[in-house]
Amino acid sequence: MASPCPPRPAADAPGHWLAVRRALNAHRHELAGLASRLYPAVLRVADTPLLSRQEWIPERPLDLDDADLSWAGHGPAPAVDGTEPEPAQVRPIGAAGKRYPAYAGALGAIDPPALFENRRCYRLLSADLAHGTSSMSLGRARYFDGVSLGEAIAHELAQAWIIDPALPTSSRLPLRELVGDPCDLSRRTAIPAITTLTLRRGRPGEASFLLHWRDPAKVTHAGGMYQVMPVGIFQPADDTPESERSDLSLWRCMVREFSEELLGTPEDYSNLGTPPDYSRWPFYQSLTGARQAGKLNVACLGVGVDPLTFAVDILTAAVFDGDLFDAAFGGLVMANAEGQVIRGPDATGIPFTEEAVDQFAGGSRPMQAAGAAVLRLAWKHRATLLGG
Repeated sequence: MASPCPPRPAADAPGHWLAVRRALNAHRHELAGLASRLYPAVLRVADTPLLSRQEWIPERPLDLDDADLSWAGHGPAPAVDGTEPEPAQVRPIGAAGKRYPAYAGALGAIDPPALFENRRCYRLLSADLAHGTSSMSLGRARYFDGVSLGEAIAHELAQAWIIDPALPTSSRLPLRELVGDPCDLSRRTAIPAITTLTLRRGRPGEASFLLHWRDPAKVTHAGGMYQVMPVGIFQPADDTPESERSDLSLWRCMVREFSEELLGTPEDYSNLGTPPDYSRWPFYQSLTGARQAGKLNVACLGVGVDPLTFAVDILTAAVFDGDLFDAAFGGLVMANAEGQVIRGPDATGIPFTEEAVDQFAGGSRPMQAAGAAVLRLAWKHRATLLGG
């Protein structure tokens, strides 16, 4: 008699890998919760799954300009990069009969998202935001450096979860075990994203915010989940060495993401030259002038690590006066290159209330850990952020 179920592909086959990848994208929220429970002794940010260290979370919001960035060039070689024998189980054997040397190669060949380029990125080497002078040390990296380890770690957990939904032991997670402490930035290439909660300030004490639903067909990380917006990998505007140094700026990267995610503009800044001359970009000049005039306040709230993928997020909040927001984002899009924009009952966004924060950060919605954390922190510091 024939089996009622078709045979499962061999563990090393691309078909099996793809099935696990799809399960990962369909269950990232619950897998993140499972991953968080693997680290009971690690600090959580604002009672969310996001992992952190005491020195990464300031007592009060820091003005973005107070976060001093220093350049370290290549930095030390990572102890783990995803090409070790341990992650072989998440790197299938391709058509040529050879195992993919890295997870990024398998993803690019079998299930590439729409946005998948091995561009220059910044690597976070250290951070201290809680002891007087706030600082972050950064070096150079490539996007696939983060994918080949972070997505492999997530894939490994998804594969173990499919076999047995119980909390897996370290023997079933050899790559995760090899990396060790998720908050030890020296063990791997930690490529940070800048995760920004955009608040539109209305009447005194009132505000609204936007959310993003990340389309798993378009993005590599956190597909199928809600996130604040904009969020973008901290990287230069183009892939040249000149821009790598000149774009070592949280603010410049944030403005590019405001333009791309909220207005749907392309990631092409060739019209600004190399390295980019931001004085030639009216949108950048307008937002920078608004900061100087006090109509836009931008704060850093901390740094955290996603428990599922070990992705690092620099948590920020940008508070726009209502008239500035309306003028800057009158062309707010409904969808962009990474997913759908969620703006609530009207164009001004979701009301920034305790109920809304609990709805998205409390675990009932598939919210990315960094998004939940920045919502909670912003609510905690709402009087400071909103000025009342």
